[in-house]
Amino acid sequence: MNTSEITITENDSLGKEEKQRSPFIEANTEAIKLETIQQDHIIPVFIKDNEPLISTPDFIDMAVGVTHHVFNGEDVREPQIRVSHPIKGRIPAAKNKPAKELLDHERTIYYERTAFVIQVPSITKQVNGDTLYLTVGGIKAYNEDNLYRCKGAPEHFKIFVGFLNKVCTNLCVWNEGFCQSVKVGTSRELEVAIFELVTDFCNSGFYGKFTFWEQLAEQELTEHQFAQVIGRAKLYQHLPREAKAAIPELLLNDTQISAIAKEYYQDTHFGKPEGGSIPLWDFYNLCTGALKSSYIDTFLERGLNAHAFVEQLSDALTGDQEFWFLS
Repeated sequence: MNTSEITITENDSLGKEEKQRSPFIEANTEAIKLETIQQDHIIPVFIKDNEPLISTPDFIDMAVGVTHHVFNGEDVREPQIRVSHPIKGRIPAAKNKPAKELLDHERTIYYERTAFVIQVPSITKQVNGDTLYLTVGGIKAYNEDNLYRCKGAPEHFKIFVGFLNKVCTNLCVWNEGFCQSVKVGTSRELEVAIFELVTDFCNSGFYGKFTFWEQLAEQELTEHQFAQVIGRAKLYQHLPREAKAAIPELLLNDTQISAIAKEYYQDTHFGKPEGGSIPLWDFYNLCTGALKSSYIDTFLERGLNAHAFVEQLSDALTGDQEFWFLS
């Protein structure tokens, strides 16, 4: 792997302080250990033949294995896992018990949606004073599968490779072939898809993305321009469908746009500096920070959209193209 433009650090530790920082996604999620999913959660099945779907722990295990294989010798951390939308049940013997009287062994559960990241903190890059860790991750949302079928029907997974900002645990992901929604029928097909994504990332010359992020650090939005972008983003939510079709899509919702405006004044790291002009890199991180309130099944798409939005904003600032949100 060509590491000429990235930093390899030895014995890098996440440390107590970093572990206490906010998770990479919040919303209605909770943290969980892989061992808990493996030992305590049931596995959904296809209704027509009662055959199991590819389980979430198997998906995570594959991603961990591929990451260790491709980044052999690097510091690969245990996956950080967040889950939401619990599907609860009970064993037949407890069918008539009040819920408050159920014993632990009488309850069943699995989570409909899971997101995870695997950090490789020995591969880092500095952008505007922020340390970025290489990160492999995935999302499984069973609500995207048609469970009223038989084994072999397409199962949906999302996989990505990107970087995680150490100071805020925001994910930096971009859609240049390194985020994929895949449909597979077997575990082997899923493992191959993960392997191809990670190896393609390593062989792609992705280092140019750092140059772009460094460019963002040199570009600035004045307070007036920031207010203009936020105001237009608010208006965008209420435009007629025909008007929206002629404007680049923005997937951040109204609450997330309000969060960006709030953190512009309150965030001590990425917020408004003296003079009011904010580096575009900081604005991007305000966006990715706001996206932590997304549900798991929309989290990745909104992250990709935020990156594309900031790219278009950058082009508008350099005069390369017109941009409705800054017009």
